Amino acid sequence: MNDKASDGVLAAIRATPLPIRYLLGGVALNQLGAFVQTFLVLYLVYRGGSAEVAGLSLVAYSAGSVFGTVLGGELTHRFGPRVTIGLSMAVSGPMVALVPWTAGLDAVWPLMLDVALAGLVTQAYRPAAAVLLSNLMPEKFQVMAFSMMRIALNTGAALGPLLAAVLITVDWDLLFYFDGLTAVLYAALAFTLLPNVPAPAEEKPEPGEVVDRRSAYAVMLRDSRFLMFLASLFLGTIVYTQFFVALPLKIVADHQPVGLYSAVLVTSSVVLITCELKITSYIVKWPPPLAVGLGHAVFALGFLGWWLTSSPVVVVAGSALFVLGLMMSGPSMFARPAKAPARYKARYLGVTHALAGLSGSIAPLLGVLAWNRLGGGIWAVCGLLALAAAVLAYFGITVHAEPEPAAPAEAEPAAPVSEMVEEKA
Repeated sequence: MNDKASDGVLAAIRATPLPIRYLLGGVALNQLGAFVQTFLVLYLVYRGGSAEVAGLSLVAYSAGSVFGTVLGGELTHRFGPRVTIGLSMAVSGPMVALVPWTAGLDAVWPLMLDVALAGLVTQAYRPAAAVLLSNLMPEKFQVMAFSMMRIALNTGAALGPLLAAVLITVDWDLLFYFDGLTAVLYAALAFTLLPNVPAPAEEKPEPGEVVDRRSAYAVMLRDSRFLMFLASLFLGTIVYTQFFVALPLKIVADHQPVGLYSAVLVTSSVVLITCELKITSYIVKWPPPLAVGLGHAVFALGFLGWWLTSSPVVVVAGSALFVLGLMMSGPSMFARPAKAPARYKARYLGVTHALAGLSGSIAPLLGVLAWNRLGGGIWAVCGLLALAAAVLAYFGITVHAEPEPAAPAEAEPAAPVSEMVEEKA
């Protein structure tokens, strides 16, 4: 009983260091004001802009976000997580607050440049936050910590639209001013309350050693299990996004009330926020390959129900399976790149977030195209993709520990160390 208590939710919360609590609070605060990606298209159309310009602006923001996560990994690697979080948020605030001004100019390119830079700097904090989380949280609660991060993000995402509805009644421009304010507050929190965890020190070879100068990105390309993990993440994100793209199209096509989709969204958010940490406390006792593989397989069951019938009960039941699959696989998937060696960790995380952003950006387009061509058959395709992601995740979630260099025998000459010593790129 004591062992169970020591691994439970309350134990994880008690073991969470104060800096991690500040970090999670900053993540929730920043997400509370994350209005650009959600409301940019509506805002530009409301101001009289064309749908084409609004769509291109969202594409520019998404493209900036993809490159921003890679940049965040590089900055974290070179300057540490606190500087990266504080700097990215300090720049993000003014860039986001400038959107109303650039949207009012006659030329389109200042708006495109502004939202692209806003996406770049806004998302740069994510790898840094993940590095700080993995470095400061006790090892036994690593997966639980990433579950906490997801809860912080989901809490901000759930409350943000409610706040946006209030701000819009006063002035649409307040959306971007408030978004900028939360970013600046997060920057202040980072510089004042987060610890100055240094970037990993450069490894220096001993006299006579030959250093392998492969870059971190070359190491990733040789890491076959990590590549399988990335493939699983890519497919899983495309499938996940159809919950927000193809599902509402299905509800409308089936002549169901739009309120059904709203009820599904609210219920899913509440379940994720209130239940994920408790479910994670059980899931962490499973082997990670089983947790992520089975979680993706549960996705597939939800899609199977949506494919076979249009019943509102099945829509809700399929959504419950969808959320359950998320809670089973999500925390372990988030934690996986943070298990990379310290000298590569920030870059592994940067590439992971970039790929997730890329797949999330193209998934809506793919979903609409698939729906137009296949109709309800899209759910069969999603189910197959989810199963493929399950297989890839099962084999890709395992992290191979780096072998320790063996001490040479006294009677034998020392072995070459060119394959054992690597310099961080």
